[in-house]
Amino acid sequence: MKLRQIIIQNEWKLTEQKWVNTSITQPNIRFSSEKRTGKTASDYEALLIPFLLRIRTTRTRSSLVEMAPELTKPAPYFEGTAVVNGSFKTIKLSDYANKYVVLFFYPLDFTFVCPTEIIAFSDRVEEFKRVNCELIACSTDSHFSHLAWVNTPRKEGGLGKMNIPMLADKSGKIARDYGVYEEKQGIAFRGLFIIDEKGRLRQITINDLPVGRSVDETLRLVQAIQFTDKNGEGNAYIHKDIFSIINNNNM
Repeated sequence: MKLRQIIIQNEWKLTEQKWVNTSITQPNIRFSSEKRTGKTASDYEALLIPFLLRIRTTRTRSSLVEMAPELTKPAPYFEGTAVVNGSFKTIKLSDYANKYVVLFFYPLDFTFVCPTEIIAFSDRVEEFKRVNCELIACSTDSHFSHLAWVNTPRKEGGLGKMNIPMLADKSGKIARDYGVYEEKQGIAFRGLFIIDEKGRLRQITINDLPVGRSVDETLRLVQAIQFTDKNGEGNAYIHKDIFSIINNNNM
């Protein structure tokens, strides 16, 4: 309620100032209006408040939309502590210059769906490296939680040895920057982002919490992006190393 009052007061300042200036320069307007309608300045203020609040809400929503990551634009910068080969290491986006990157978010350590897809990506990391692509997993857990999960055997619900970095985003900043932060629970939706060798976002997928991702489809997308980058305009469909180009003018 206090915040709402502050908003109203701030938004009303300009309107109130305009009313005062009008009353001074053209006093007859104000008094004739009160006489004709029976309404005072306070009455008009009450009528304007909902309108002013709608303006403020619209501005706030617009600014949130502008913060969302965009395809073909530079990927939001990230830097943080990760678990790499069983040790803590600071990693950042600039470490992956001239490489393709698959950055994928998951909700929480020590859950049921998360280990299956993370292990699947980790076990096939060499397939991505062969096409100059690195994999990074990220959640809002701490790096200590990541390490504990990695050190837990797979048969006990852990990850075991990981071949990919596990990036910690305890503050939620990275998840917010990529538009996947679930504010109510303080966790990340299952977002997956493909960043090209020039640091641009080329693919965005955001799944609901219970829905995992496909390693096969992710690898296909990386190859498709690389193929179109190499061969120019056109749409490439890639499946099991079969390339087929459909020119835009034939669609």
